[in-house]
Amino acid sequence: MTGSWITFDLTSVEPEEGAPAPDRLLSGDPRFRTWNVEEAEGGLYAGVWESTPGKWRIVYEEWEYFRIISGYSIVTDDKGEVIHLRAGESLILRPGFSGTWEVVETTRKDYVIRL
Repeated sequence: MTGSWITFDLTSVEPEEGAPAPDRLLSGDPRFRTWNVEEAEGGLYAGVWESTPGKWRIVYEEWEYFRIISGYSIVTDDKGEVIHLRAGESLILRPGFSGTWEVVETTRKDYVIRL
């Protein structure tokens, strides 16, 4: 890293392992890996996230932009609106969004989160 940029070189970052909270899990046994490549002052995060198949409830208190790198996921809001996400597609989820995230095929995304 130089002072002016950071590359998304995942070989230099140890992934964090995780899973949905048990009270949010709806189906499957999804497992997460997150490579946080940037944590800036003011609550800004950027990196890469990956999940194996499963479905869980999501509630966003933060703002997030992401782009799907690989896989297939379905995001559904509490009103029933469905968004199918495949490689190359991007989305912004705003604070207050709630619904479900279903990983149909192991999905990897890059993200920028602002708290």
